[in-house]
Amino acid sequence: MEYFPNILFALLLIAGIGYFARNVKKLARNIKLGKEADVSDNSSQRWKNMAMIALGQSKMVVRPIAGLLHIIVYVGFVIINIEVLEIILDGLLGTHRLFAFLGPVYNVLIGSFEILAFLVVVAVIIFWIRRNVIRLQRFLKSEMKGWPKKDGNLILYIELVLMFLFLTMNAADYQLQLKGAAHYASEAGIMGSFPISGFIAPLFENLSISSLILVERTAWWLHIVGILLFLNYLYYSKHLHILLAFPNTYYGNLKPKGQFKNLQSVTNEVKLMMDPEADPFAAPDEDAPEPEKFGASDVADLSWVQLLNAYTCTECGRCTSECPANQTGKKLSPRKIMMDTRDRLEAVGKNIDANKGSFVDDGKQLLDDYITREELWACTSCNACVEACPVSIDPLSIIMDMRQYLVMEQSAAPTDLNNMMGNIENNGAPWPFNQMDRLNWANES
Repeated sequence: MEYFPNILFALLLIAGIGYFARNVKKLARNIKLGKEADVSDNSSQRWKNMAMIALGQSKMVVRPIAGLLHIIVYVGFVIINIEVLEIILDGLLGTHRLFAFLGPVYNVLIGSFEILAFLVVVAVIIFWIRRNVIRLQRFLKSEMKGWPKKDGNLILYIELVLMFLFLTMNAADYQLQLKGAAHYASEAGIMGSFPISGFIAPLFENLSISSLILVERTAWWLHIVGILLFLNYLYYSKHLHILLAFPNTYYGNLKPKGQFKNLQSVTNEVKLMMDPEADPFAAPDEDAPEPEKFGASDVADLSWVQLLNAYTCTECGRCTSECPANQTGKKLSPRKIMMDTRDRLEAVGKNIDANKGSFVDDGKQLLDDYITREELWACTSCNACVEACPVSIDPLSIIMDMRQYLVMEQSAAPTDLNNMMGNIENNGAPWPFNQMDRLNWANES
């Protein structure tokens, strides 16, 4: 029975990490359903972008209040994981405060963890107020109803509970050290510095040692189990960006905003048209590959980078709040474009799981079943959403690929756009005037 807690802890740890690894494998498979994309260029700039945007949070602070609060939560999440490492080692080895031998350094670490935990609590409360009391407009859009709203609040509740468990555990531990309890007391004095939980500790000073141990152990177990549950909850939550923001910013688009990719098949046709020696009536080679589909109507037509974008979306709504189409009452929401892409990709992944590794046509696709044509044509292609995203997501690329499918595969452009393209083809300009009359305006007084 002496080693039962250690064995139980090891089993919980293996189960938690194993289930997380299973979900990561599923995530990687879904992303790889996308087309190949060449993102091997300019690795130095990519590393710089990842360091500045994902690690340095440079685009978050464009909005100072939200940016500062997010940095507090982000730094707290990263640094407090050092404390999690100690908990894991203590759980496996049956020790208590394994890193206490660091002496003054350990005191600084524990003190820093507590201050950060307190700041995280403050930041989370403010975030909750912004969502539920002040009710910022970008959190009230139609795509944020139902699960997305619950998910955002649930994350805040989980973070609050984890921080309070951490502080409660330390407060009970502090009292146990003061009372000289076996396994807790040290000849070197108090292990750690407790600037925040020290205020909570008086609540437990009248408890017996056995009761204090029960409080401390309960908080300890709930804290680590909560962290393992939170780790596995990430896959089902918008907080997956905690893990994916780094690769997403690394693989972000380095081309100037507004520069769109050319289809190689179209480029080849243009070159053929401009080659005076080419035979326009020549039949294609018998072994020539089947022409690729133009644009995208489903997630498999998008690149894996675009699918990575969809999973990385934080649902913060900065893109939608900057979108001029959305601001003028149009149906388009760049955030919804990313959420719909992720939802469709998840549906495809579940389809593959249910059919033992093969996708069976479900009669649905991203176009029309998730994203409407009205949304796609409302976009002005201004790149405001791309500029606003704090983790280098590019909703515009998905919109343009789906528009390309509508125009080149279905000839389903809006009437005004079809008229314009017809005028360009016939008159060499977007306007319905004969080429001979194009300069008549210059002679008008």
